[in-house]
Amino acid sequence: MTIDDKGFFITQARVYYEDTDAGGVVFYANYLKYMERARTEWLRRLGVEQRALAEEQDALFAVVNVNVNYRRPARLDDLLEIGARVVERGRTSLVFEQFVRRAADGEILADGRVKAACLAAGSFRPRAIPAFILERLQS
Repeated sequence: MTIDDKGFFITQARVYYEDTDAGGVVFYANYLKYMERARTEWLRRLGVEQRALAEEQDALFAVVNVNVNYRRPARLDDLLEIGARVVERGRTSLVFEQFVRRAADGEILADGRVKAACLAAGSFRPRAIPAFILERLQS
């Protein structure tokens, strides 16, 4: 897990047989799973674990909007690099720019934007992003 020169948090994932469809390529919905993992690991790098966030801060993040462009297929055994960076911050939401690329050649396979809203874990109603998260984002 690293941060690149464009400010993307980068993590990796390997394509397994279970990720592919009958055509032998990554099933389209699995790109969303890879992107979710990158956002989760990004939060973890900030020192935020989602279970603790829900239990101790009554907060969780839920995806409310996704726009993904599928460019090229990923295939069985490909090592993928998944990037995530915050491009917009609101009081109750974050917008991420994300990509999935093949590690071997850097080719972008999918990219897009994901909006995640901060919700109260108990009621699922919108709430302000905890201040400590916003502080860590700025550092």
